Amino acid sequence: MAPSKVNADKPHLWKADIAASVDQFNQWFMRFAPEAFRETRVQTTEHVQAALLAMRDLRALNAATLKANPGALPTLRMCTAPPLAVDRLVGLANANKSLVGSMEGGSLAKRMKADLLDQNLSRICSVLTKLLDRDIFPWLDAAKAPTDQERERASTIVADRLCSAVANPIVRNAQEQRQLALIASWLDDRGYRRQPHPAGQPLSEMEAGTYSFRMNVVVGESMKVNIPVDAVVQPKQARPGRLPILIEAKSAGDFTNTNKRRKEEATKIRQLRASYGDDVVFVLFLCGYFGSDYLGYEAAEGIDWVWEHRTDDLERLGL
Repeated sequence: MAPSKVNADKPHLWKADIAASVDQFNQWFMRFAPEAFRETRVQTTEHVQAALLAMRDLRALNAATLKANPGALPTLRMCTAPPLAVDRLVGLANANKSLVGSMEGGSLAKRMKADLLDQNLSRICSVLTKLLDRDIFPWLDAAKAPTDQERERASTIVADRLCSAVANPIVRNAQEQRQLALIASWLDDRGYRRQPHPAGQPLSEMEAGTYSFRMNVVVGESMKVNIPVDAVVQPKQARPGRLPILIEAKSAGDFTNTNKRRKEEATKIRQLRASYGDDVVFVLFLCGYFGSDYLGYEAAEGIDWVWEHRTDDLERLGL
């Protein structure tokens, strides 16, 4: 049976582990982050070009075209000088925040009345039109259609603005994919099989020797809610209550953000224990800037962790 703690009860090792984790993240970032950013920029440039074409290269920026292409809003926000954050656009246009949020996700507010929707879209288009960055859209003042070269240049600039606005999520998503691939490789080498656990089936019925990624775990008594967990692994040898191991992959490129996010895990472990008892094992898989303050907080909440630079510590969980 796995020991009660892997790293949470060993503060004498934390300093060296923090240094090793920071070094590992920095090495990965220097090698792979630029590539991940470039790939995202290529995809984003294609989306920007599609949005420009849908708006007739911004010459038909009105409620009708925006209604037909609500997913173009993030691109249009980056077409202004200065580029507009969501909340700034909502304030300037006196627009419905829920509507703008839906459009950022690519859809319209389903229950909004047609006349109210048109009013909001018209105000949004009015603000965007007044603030368009005409230096990167020279065809607007020339009152002509852009050349392919002008459209491509403008699309690249807007795509760079979009990518800069989401640079941290791009890196974080790439790192999360790498972490999950590392966990999968480690488990596969030890004879585990990846297979989805049927929705609605109790966790205790998960087949021994299997694992699943990005699984929703149901918690709560009267009010059922889903908690997303990055990796769920059912050991080959049954644990108390046949509960699997729950693993959250986490990476960080600076120490500040980890302290802002640390309460998320504390909330999860409380909800999980309330539903499945104290035998539930919820551990973090860490790479990057996780300092002593963060580790101490998690340890005080009863949360353990495995460092990516010592992945073999997963064995100590009984895997």
